[in-house]
Amino acid sequence: MTHPLKATCHCGAVELRVTLSEGLANAHRCDCSFCARRGAVAVSAPLGGLEVVRGAENLTRYTWGTQTAQHYFCKTCGIYTHHRRRSNPNEYGVNLACLEGYHPRDLGDIPWVDGVNHPADR
Repeated sequence: MTHPLKATCHCGAVELRVTLSEGLANAHRCDCSFCARRGAVAVSAPLGGLEVVRGAENLTRYTWGTQTAQHYFCKTCGIYTHHRRRSNPNEYGVNLACLEGYHPRDLGDIPWVDGVNHPADR
């Protein structure tokens, strides 16, 4: 999946162009205190593989703790679109459900990663 994909929030105010690092092969959920509540399935894109096509002014950022992870949401509909990762600040996690033509249920059982015991928290 080396071609760019379209990703949008629910209301369409934010549109991204995303090129995934490994397609859907690394789709996962995280069990850290934030991600577990959000419940989104994330796929990976390199920093250069994500472009905000429309609605940059409509994105709001949430960060806490080490301030490394930066989570972006649409100000209008509240949908999480992507985040700069704490586990690898050189890539983004992208909300799979925002990618046009994809749905998390199509992947069956999706693995969880251990965000509770993150090395940066020790």
